[in-house]
Amino acid sequence: MLDKVLIANRGEIALRILRACKELGIKTVAVHSVADRDLMHVRLSDEAVCIGPAPSSKSYLNIPALISAAEVTDSVGIHPGYGFLAESATFAEQVERSGFTFIGPSADVIRLMGDKVSAIAAMKKAGVPTVPGSDGPLPEDTGELFAIANRIGYPVIIKAAAGGGGRGMRVVHSEAHLLNAIQVTRSEAGAAFGDDTLYMEKFLERPRHVEIQVLADGQGNAIHLYDRDCSMQRRHQKVVEEAPAPMIDEEARQKVFKSCVDACIHIGYRGAGTFEFLYEDGNFYFIEMNTRVQVEHPVTEAITGVDIVKEQLRIASGMPLSYKQEDIKVRGHAFECRINAEDPKTFMPCPGKVTHFHAPGGNGVRVDSHLYDGYTVPPHYDSLIAKLITHGEDRATALARMKNALEEVLIDGIRTNIPLHAEIVRDSNFRNGGVNIHYLEKKLGL
Repeated sequence: MLDKVLIANRGEIALRILRACKELGIKTVAVHSVADRDLMHVRLSDEAVCIGPAPSSKSYLNIPALISAAEVTDSVGIHPGYGFLAESATFAEQVERSGFTFIGPSADVIRLMGDKVSAIAAMKKAGVPTVPGSDGPLPEDTGELFAIANRIGYPVIIKAAAGGGGRGMRVVHSEAHLLNAIQVTRSEAGAAFGDDTLYMEKFLERPRHVEIQVLADGQGNAIHLYDRDCSMQRRHQKVVEEAPAPMIDEEARQKVFKSCVDACIHIGYRGAGTFEFLYEDGNFYFIEMNTRVQVEHPVTEAITGVDIVKEQLRIASGMPLSYKQEDIKVRGHAFECRINAEDPKTFMPCPGKVTHFHAPGGNGVRVDSHLYDGYTVPPHYDSLIAKLITHGEDRATALARMKNALEEVLIDGIRTNIPLHAEIVRDSNFRNGGVNIHYLEKKLGL
């Protein structure tokens, strides 16, 4: 087992990683910016190192500072969490070259799956179903561009190969708008990602966002932990997630499970990962793979009993998977609401001092949060401040527990999106299950 792990992140995920390390007897090192000296995981860690000023570019994204912190504390492994450098092949490479263990897949695999074009090609080769598309980067020739779009069929979506988080994409409904959309997206991609490579896919009109959690040990063993539905989104950002995904064709589900496990073995995957799909009319279409732990991993833990972060740590220590596929059974249903420090109507970030925080409780309720009375939410980072997770023997029970938990949770001093979540769990269509990725934005009039 790794002896000491540096947690290269902040907030709730840093605290989540620290707890898993402590359960396994692993010493922890917290890194923090000047603005984050009062974070809960910093207080609880065995050692803490300040790595720079508040801006993430000078702290949490500062690779030399992170590696120096690992060196001065004699850390053995580095856990990137999610966001920041979690999917940076360069970071993974430099961690390994500096003699530390990167708790995640190899740099080559991160690079392969980080480029959407190469990822789709690799998934096709592994037998994972993909969206009809350009089968590679878009050419410069105008005639070829029109031919590709006509073969796919309008509407199409233009995407940046290096994009993510909803950025670097544009929908085109007719041939008349194709070239301008490509030109604008190419310019945006070059400015935002330093790479103007584009590709084209069929745009699905009313898909759901369904993802599949996997674990692989890099020793030829891989399993899936069933699926999650993340269709309740606003501007490509997930708001509510649930597991397992409701109203999915069972034959299609089992086939895609197998294809994801086979793909992990095919690409030599190591660690926790998530295959993200669009699901429409009983068909799955691969869109990307996240090579890290997901924000919504707790709903999968709730229904399977598997501690995903502890498995990451075991795998990084060179151990084989603790589970075989036949060990994994679905137990009930779970929901997660992402609680953000933001105005529930305008969605503007609302940093500030939390004067009082009360976490809900009861059967099947879990709260992942770094909040405490008197904590000041800084303005420099993502607005996620808590994740509210409920689990029940069936979907209705889990949903009822979420309704109760949202009524009980108390965060005073700042505005949050709790009222939005309360509205969502009362929505009749959401309660029935199976809403598509456009539903919430239409509901909100966006």
